[in-house]
Amino acid sequence: MKVSTQHVSIRTQGQGLHSLDEALNKALVSSGLSEGTLTVFCQHTSCSLVIMENADPTARADLEAFMNRLVPEGDPSFTHTLEGADDMPSHIKMALTRTSEVIPFEHGRLSLGAWQGVFLWEHRRSPHHRRLIVSVLGQ
Repeated sequence: MKVSTQHVSIRTQGQGLHSLDEALNKALVSSGLSEGTLTVFCQHTSCSLVIMENADPTARADLEAFMNRLVPEGDPSFTHTLEGADDMPSHIKMALTRTSEVIPFEHGRLSLGAWQGVFLWEHRRSPHHRRLIVSVLGQ
């Protein structure tokens, strides 16, 4: 087994789901491996990762709308608000979702389903520079 570890930087424009498919495919190709698993890990506590519908953007919009109803900004019970009304809701949204995903690959291609995409889900309103670690394990 071989391992290839790469660091990926993503610049977000604020809240929303940002596709990672191109960056992950690039990391996989540069690893030179043909089968195994790719792990992507997000080094932040106010954004997360999600595998979600990639064909119809309304599915992602519905997901965001649901999460915003579940964890609304401006909740008066939150005390961790130093960075604004989206501060604590961003941390809760991250805790309810994931900070890593493991995806198998075969023949040098991610084994995602036809309608699946991998997304960085930015929970903060302002733009951020997000760091990801991509670890490819295989042969």
